[in-house]
Amino acid sequence: MRTFLLAALAAPLCLAWQPPEFDVIIAGGRVVDGSGAPWRYADVGITGDRIAAIGRLAGRKAALTVDARGRVVAPGFIDIHTHARRGIFLDPTAQNYIRQGVTTLLEGNDGSSPIPIAPFLAKLAAAPMSVNFGTFAGQGSIRQEVMGLVNRPATPEEMARMRSIMEQAMRDGAFGLSSGLFYVPGNFTPTPEVVEIARIAGSFGGIYISHMRDEAASVEDAVRETIRIGEEGGLPTQVTHHKIIGKANWGKSRETIALVEAARARGVDATIDAYPYTASSTGTAALFPQWALEGGQKALLERLTVPDTRARIKSVIIDKILNDRGGGSAENVVMAGCSWDPTLDGQSLSAINRARKRAENVENDAETAIEIQQKGGCSAVYHAISEDDVERILRYPYTMIGSDGELPTFGKGAPHPRSYGTFARVLGRYVRERRTLTIEDAVRRMSAYPAARLGLGDRGLIRPGMKADLAVFDPATVADRSDFAKPHQYAVGFDWVFVNGKAVIEGGAVSKNRPGVVLYGPGRPPKGL
Repeated sequence: MRTFLLAALAAPLCLAWQPPEFDVIIAGGRVVDGSGAPWRYADVGITGDRIAAIGRLAGRKAALTVDARGRVVAPGFIDIHTHARRGIFLDPTAQNYIRQGVTTLLEGNDGSSPIPIAPFLAKLAAAPMSVNFGTFAGQGSIRQEVMGLVNRPATPEEMARMRSIMEQAMRDGAFGLSSGLFYVPGNFTPTPEVVEIARIAGSFGGIYISHMRDEAASVEDAVRETIRIGEEGGLPTQVTHHKIIGKANWGKSRETIALVEAARARGVDATIDAYPYTASSTGTAALFPQWALEGGQKALLERLTVPDTRARIKSVIIDKILNDRGGGSAENVVMAGCSWDPTLDGQSLSAINRARKRAENVENDAETAIEIQQKGGCSAVYHAISEDDVERILRYPYTMIGSDGELPTFGKGAPHPRSYGTFARVLGRYVRERRTLTIEDAVRRMSAYPAARLGLGDRGLIRPGMKADLAVFDPATVADRSDFAKPHQYAVGFDWVFVNGKAVIEGGAVSKNRPGVVLYGPGRPPKGL
């Protein structure tokens, strides 16, 4: 009798309880799905690491329900151009990125990557992280591995070794070939040599992405070279972090975009990525002629002891201050990170020159730049870009967004604010304030477009079956807070960010979840083969 009564009492409870249908329901938000289509009100259901349902899910059960009323629900953003590989091991949360809705980072840009790639990806796979992570193979790193920092064409034997390294990089999981033809040793590379290596990447389904040989006076020729490499190499080609440097060159984005458009018209798969700032950032070596950097730091120091050679180098630095990255004045060259003297961080080249009690002129500014490089150089921010060019490039339909950022140590140095604010700045400044882009188009350029470029068929869109990389943000308040004066400030407006179905930002706070995975390019054989 007692057993019967207990069973009778328990029966209604058993009937009443049902397991949740979803792990997460994001309810009541404006879904901007990444395709460019108009937004719509819908709920998004997540099961495991996938989007399970989209539509009216009222009354459906979930372990977690997120109230997204008044919010936009978008695919997680994919940053196709970062320099995050060192920082990801120091800060696996990638907090500066996830706080602006970024869920995937691509490394190996500007011709620089780990060589070989397999050990790096294995180490990455063993390191819990909040974001997904992939890499390109760097042409400069491959060349340096085989030839060092010499300024000459490769021999047939050296080319064979470089082709072999590139082939292995694609099999290991690279997404394609990157080049930094502005930098050493990329600058020493003849175009046909790059084409030959790019052709290997293309044979595996990879892309070519290039920091071009020049972004100032010869920017049009550099775009032509980038297009040529893609065309002759038989693979998609991308002008990365596209910008026009130097006041005398402002407005040339009209011509560079026309070159890309003409290439597309004849069948070349040419695209652009860009960041929304009027300053660039790279090392102080960018002020030096590339020939002076052949052989590395020791060789440079030796050249600077020869008066005639030092004078030649100095004349190039003066020209670059006046007509290139200096934007016409050494006040526009600001130290971002000087490991050997952090007191210089945030100071302009002119200010450092004045502190050394020298007369204020470009000749002395150049001499100060030489002295800085002799001590190992610094990273620097260069204010030399026009807002008109920035907006024109952003408006071009075949431009996607990439930060060219890193994972800085919070509070250390004076880094470019792009690392903290790129994606939030697009949404706040160029969507809400200036209306340069619609919200649907902006989200497309930050999600589905780079996903398609990389061949990530299961990311970048809000669709059933896609990976649940999602960002929930307030379109009225989303904004970058980082600026050049105070760069160490996180973006605002992102309430929830999911990576592979797990919240890495929950209610505006960084969670303890580390659901990020290594992403592999098209050349890696499937598991088990």
